[in-house]
Amino acid sequence: MEALTNFIGTVNGIVWGWPMLILILGVGFFMSIGLKLMPILKLGTGFKLLAGGTKAEKGEESEGEVPPYQALMTAMAATVGTGNIAGVATAVFLGGPGALFWMWMTALVGMATKYAEAVLAVKYREVDEEGNHVGGPMYYIKNGMGKNWAWLGTTFAIFGAIAGFGIGNGVQSNSIAQVIETNFSVSPLITGLIVMVLVGAVLMGGIKRIGSVAGALVPFMAVAYIIAGLIVLATNADQIGPAMSLILESAFTGHAAEGGFAGAAVWAAIRFGVARGVFSNEAGLGSAPIAHAAAQTKDPVRQGLVAMLGTFLDTILICTITGLVIVSSGLWTSGTSGAALTSAAFAQALPGIGNYLVAISLAIFAFTTIIGWSFYGERCVEFLLGVKAIKPYRILWILAIPVGATLSLDFVWLLADTLNAMMALPNLIAIVVLSPVVFQLTREFFDKQKKEAAQLAK
Repeated sequence: MEALTNFIGTVNGIVWGWPMLILILGVGFFMSIGLKLMPILKLGTGFKLLAGGTKAEKGEESEGEVPPYQALMTAMAATVGTGNIAGVATAVFLGGPGALFWMWMTALVGMATKYAEAVLAVKYREVDEEGNHVGGPMYYIKNGMGKNWAWLGTTFAIFGAIAGFGIGNGVQSNSIAQVIETNFSVSPLITGLIVMVLVGAVLMGGIKRIGSVAGALVPFMAVAYIIAGLIVLATNADQIGPAMSLILESAFTGHAAEGGFAGAAVWAAIRFGVARGVFSNEAGLGSAPIAHAAAQTKDPVRQGLVAMLGTFLDTILICTITGLVIVSSGLWTSGTSGAALTSAAFAQALPGIGNYLVAISLAIFAFTTIIGWSFYGERCVEFLLGVKAIKPYRILWILAIPVGATLSLDFVWLLADTLNAMMALPNLIAIVVLSPVVFQLTREFFDKQKKEAAQLAK
């Protein structure tokens, strides 16, 4: 195991070096400029579409399997997970408070990336032999970039099918097991078996049941966690200003060793901020468009506007609350990392209940992530081997849950981090190559809206 860990660690250092960070931020910045900052300026439009997107528009039921709202909730089920609790804490522990700033930057440009992914997913999706709409990077590479690029789509599908067991399964089940053991003294194996049974019950119903469960659980858990976080921040109100100053200062100067904090240079703040930001909101990873391809819509741009909200809600809202709670508490210098650090910060402000709130939130967050990512993995396997491979993959996915619950957390995080980068590369290449399609569809959509508004005004 040590030799394998060292090997993956070496690969991780390569794939998460400067080139990858520049590529992720660079593609997001390129798309943001090409879209004339539309994702940020039209954020309100996205929320309006989301509010009216709980049902498919008339005549669009046959264009997908789930309403636009449920497609977003399925994508958010996969993104709102341990990255929002343990991931933020790990970023601060390894990169200092400045890592939170770089998570914000990743999210702001990532909104444009996520928008482009969903637009391309709906534009180039297909209908499989069972009548389901399937899409994602492998399909927009194949159908948008041509046969000469088909190998790139296959590469993404291979990495996606394997990566799911890290980012979407092992990390999540392990985090649930650890936090439940710490707070409720339940064996990780027992927790893993219980989660396995619950996930299995949901997955047997396919995308429609996944969408229904995600549509109910994701808003509930997100709102509950946000309220708890705001209560903690209200308790630490006098420390929020200094915490913000520390975050901004550390983002550009790094932070010296202090207490149990080993110190971190600016490079560490950027590296861990971007890596954990991508792990949390998955912008550029290519996973979310797989869910958005199943939305009941005929317009790629409409779904793109809904999709970009996932990055905003996940990182700008939920991760920010976690980060501010940690930094304002002062416990980020204690030497504690991961979910334990977030639990300690909440418990400091809410003695006796704070740690339990975090434990329950993380367990629900991670549970929905396992469900959402199973769908991503299934679609990748279907692209490679056809629909006949879905059930065997689903069974393997369910059986892997208790295994992940008992593995070393450090190894699981390292594997997930590495596979994330391997997935992102083919997807980011495709987004750049197909960017003219995204820009054209966007112009046509908003030009049409302007004409319709002018006609109504007459």
